[in-house]
Amino acid sequence: MKKICCYILLGLLATGCKKELDIQNPNAKTIDVYWKTAADAQAGVNAIYNSLIQDGTYMRMFPALTDSRGDDFYGDSPWGDLVQVGNFTIPSNSGPVQWIWATHYQLIWRANQVIVNVPAIEMDTELKKRILGQAAFLRGVALFNLANTYKSIPVPLELPTDKTKYHTPTATDEELWGQIISDFKTAKESLPVTYAGVNGPDAGNIGRATKGAATGMLGKAYLYQKKWTEAAAEFNELINGAQKGTYALMPDYRDNFKEINENNKESLFEVQFGQPDALGGTVMNYGGEPNANWKQVSSIGRTYAMDGYGYSDFMPTRWIYEEFKQEKTKAGKSDPRLLATIASYEPADNSITVYGNKWPFALDKIYPRKYTHDGLNWPGNDDQENSGINYRILRYADVLLMYAEALNETGNTIEAYNYIQQVRDRAGLPDLKTVKPGLGQVGMRDQLGHERALEFATESIRINDIIRWGWLYDPVKLAELRAHDPDFKTWIPGKEYLPIPLSELNVNPNLKRNSAN
Repeated sequence: MKKICCYILLGLLATGCKKELDIQNPNAKTIDVYWKTAADAQAGVNAIYNSLIQDGTYMRMFPALTDSRGDDFYGDSPWGDLVQVGNFTIPSNSGPVQWIWATHYQLIWRANQVIVNVPAIEMDTELKKRILGQAAFLRGVALFNLANTYKSIPVPLELPTDKTKYHTPTATDEELWGQIISDFKTAKESLPVTYAGVNGPDAGNIGRATKGAATGMLGKAYLYQKKWTEAAAEFNELINGAQKGTYALMPDYRDNFKEINENNKESLFEVQFGQPDALGGTVMNYGGEPNANWKQVSSIGRTYAMDGYGYSDFMPTRWIYEEFKQEKTKAGKSDPRLLATIASYEPADNSITVYGNKWPFALDKIYPRKYTHDGLNWPGNDDQENSGINYRILRYADVLLMYAEALNETGNTIEAYNYIQQVRDRAGLPDLKTVKPGLGQVGMRDQLGHERALEFATESIRINDIIRWGWLYDPVKLAELRAHDPDFKTWIPGKEYLPIPLSELNVNPNLKRNSAN
């Protein structure tokens, strides 16, 4: 089985984090009568994954609104919300801002139902352990995304019966990050390295959360909290320790963004999308009441694709293009990640077409290519909307560079070179120890900023790096960001986050505004 079937949903799992109306769906079982069997538990955890393929998560808006706030991407759309997010002026009544909030809390609500109800079900203990581990992992991912998007958020962990108890207060930073780390620890302890050898309905499934995914996200959570020693220990386990050999870099960088070679050795966790002809579905999975006719497609390709082939709602900055040009490969070519990330006219690199057609634009135009179908023998263009390209949430390349960062921050700068070089080797770049020998801790920080920008451009990472490194509050770095991307000229302190949706503030008296409101 290639992908988890997420479209078979339960009516009770459609409910969001908060329910103000006491209206019951007559065709759906209620929570108090549902959770009885192992089949109920398995269907419940499957439904959590469905929240990953909706518009407020990885189907479109979460990557789009995260990428657009970085210095490598900017909004170029008639849809004002997409441009305003990129220049940090988005209002709190924006629809896309609310969709991200609502769908992530839908995911948390579904995960909480599994975590609260499954322990009492009599079933195979190992299957139960895996189900609870997946629920903890997915809740951890949702909280991690919300923390980095809105900063100050509620952390609901219960299933209230009284509607007033849905008014979960805003958590402290300690409570929020403590729960994220706890969820990833629970997942790491509960999940298998692979489902290839398990017994049960999940046997052989690809795309479910694993021990490696939990280990990597636990390390990432520690890193974001500047707990360098703890982060290094988790990454070291994946690279040199108990899970060594489970993951590796793919020889072809673009294999990480294609509809083929998905769930490969480099991927620790990815969201499973697929074509309707393979998985069924006639209704777009934008959100709302779930049903068995939902598609499992991504709209990122259509959203990012260039003029004439999609919406062209976003554009790469000229800075990130030039950043790729800073260094030639050992063979004297352009960094191969350039043309996997950006569509540009490059005769010297034999790139003079788009979607198999002669380059139709001005020769200095650049467009996004990553996560689009340009060059993938797609039968048509991204305007067909039904992309099956999986979204990669965590790659082994990220583990390597985060490990290098943790090593640098703990005084092991010389050792950090080795893990950066593994990523550079895949790109064919010269030995960093030769071209930039003897970097100190501060110099290595800047180098990692460069290396991460190239490796993870438009992968929902750059703005999080900028924020956690404190660049926005460093006058020198802020000036650099404004030179990279004019959108940063309208940034003011606190606006690096999305505002708490006004609709949520209106119904939850215990919810505090954040710095962006």
